[in-house]
Amino acid sequence: MPPASRPYRTAIIGAGSIAGDAHVPAIRALESAGHLDLVAVADADARRAERFAATHAIPRGYRDPRELLATERPDLVVVCTPSFTHADLTVAALEAGAWVFCEKPLCGSLADHDRILAAERATGRYCAPVFQWRAGSGAAHVRDLLHGGAAGPPLLALCQTTWYRGADYYAAPWRGRRATELGGATVTQGIHAMDLLLWLMPDWTEVSARVATVDRDIETEDVSLAHVAFSGGALASIVNSVVSSHQESYLRLDCARASVELRHLYAYRNEHWTFTPAPDHPPTAPDWDTIGPDVPAHQAPQLADLVARMRRGEPPEHTTADARRTTEFVTALYKSARTGQPVPRGSITPDDPFHHSWSPAATR
Repeated sequence: MPPASRPYRTAIIGAGSIAGDAHVPAIRALESAGHLDLVAVADADARRAERFAATHAIPRGYRDPRELLATERPDLVVVCTPSFTHADLTVAALEAGAWVFCEKPLCGSLADHDRILAAERATGRYCAPVFQWRAGSGAAHVRDLLHGGAAGPPLLALCQTTWYRGADYYAAPWRGRRATELGGATVTQGIHAMDLLLWLMPDWTEVSARVATVDRDIETEDVSLAHVAFSGGALASIVNSVVSSHQESYLRLDCARASVELRHLYAYRNEHWTFTPAPDHPPTAPDWDTIGPDVPAHQAPQLADLVARMRRGEPPEHTTADARRTTEFVTALYKSARTGQPVPRGSITPDDPFHHSWSPAATR
């Protein structure tokens, strides 16, 4: 890594809306504090790369991300490309000597996830998957509440991502296709809430699921449902949708001493959380229902923490290794939906076709 006396050279790969709307402002905030220097952007569409560079005052635009990596030698790469490119670009950036901040989904299989982990070990660099819903102050407070036992053991959870995506959204040629988007409502929309649920709860042990395309003219699912068992006996119900006119993201955790709820859409703040004590044995810890300073669930705080840890030579808080739990869960959900059988955690081994693809051509 470069000395702490100079900013980290930073590059964006992928010049779409998420890069401009979320990542450029996050990078600029750290740039103004002297931590980052945004030097280049790459996009498969050379004209879009040029327009993006001009719009955001980025010195250079590239069509080929590998040319960018070889020429610019960035310290940090932010990957904002279509889903099917994430694994290869992440590995390439790690091998070029950069740390990586990669948008979801990090990859489309356990095999690809393990390939990224192998690249981390080989290079000594790290990838931080973008799970910005973990970064909000509310999530950190609730995690401490659950792990510290103040709310009592979790008993039941509800996890709902009911969003709406219409024809305009699927007009992008890579969306709605298994080969390029990798999955539908489950992994493209619902993964935020599901990852937060898995991050807060004890380890999941088994999932039973069903997926369907009930309305949209796409290859991927527009609805998925899952029932999940956790160590300790807690159960959860998950709903993911892109056909819901009334859009909402909802997470509810019913614990022995209290219920915790989160209602919002795409990003939350402290005000979106509510806490309800059990009538007969409420939590006794002081301020159990009071969240600290308001940190929004956004890419910016997660990126700021990642850069601070780079400076200290520490791994990211949210690591590729930790995110494997979510990749394995999504894999098990898709396998259960295909086979009609519950899938235990740890049962998808390298000889299983689902280890290599969320949508294998055939199953055993």
